[in-house]
Amino acid sequence: MGTRRKRTDAQRNLESLLEAAKAVFMTSGVDAPAKEITDLAGVGVGTLYRHFPQRSHLIKAVIEREIDACADAGPALAAEHTPATALARWLDRLTEFVATKRGFAAALHSGDPAYDGLSAYLMEKLAPALGSLLDTAVTAGEIRPEVSPQDLLYAVAKLCTPLPTEEPDHGRRMVTLIVDGLRTGNTSAAPPFANPGRSGPVADRRE
Repeated sequence: MGTRRKRTDAQRNLESLLEAAKAVFMTSGVDAPAKEITDLAGVGVGTLYRHFPQRSHLIKAVIEREIDACADAGPALAAEHTPATALARWLDRLTEFVATKRGFAAALHSGDPAYDGLSAYLMEKLAPALGSLLDTAVTAGEIRPEVSPQDLLYAVAKLCTPLPTEEPDHGRRMVTLIVDGLRTGNTSAAPPFANPGRSGPVADRRE
């Protein structure tokens, strides 16, 4: 029982650290002080370094966790919404993940070997999830068939690259235009990307 309890506590601490790191990275960037993360997680700094000796290990773990959560969201969205709306909401979730993680892009392009394989992991997890949503929407006649999961994943990554001359919501608005362009016109559902301060059919609409 003692060993099992220790494993349970260790897993709980790990989940708390990853959730705290996710929140801190969003507000303070990936170079935020370790104590800011551990205070939010309710653990000691030693626990953080025991799980993640290098900051790059923590960043990679947070990204992989977010990728997994995004992939896992596909079936639930498909069960709750029409095919085109499920696709749009999934892309909205992916866009939020890519666009709001301050400093992730710079970290991933730093040449640190800790990030080796992360791009392949993203494609391995997200391409099948997106492909399933696309196939369902195409079969339903709600989405044009000439786009691949890889096309959309690369497009989201490119469009969500921060631009110093644009407001933070720029990437999400551009992805909205892509989703709008993919629709066949056989569905009246508007893409669910809220865009405060602008007029037009971009308000959130649940089906």
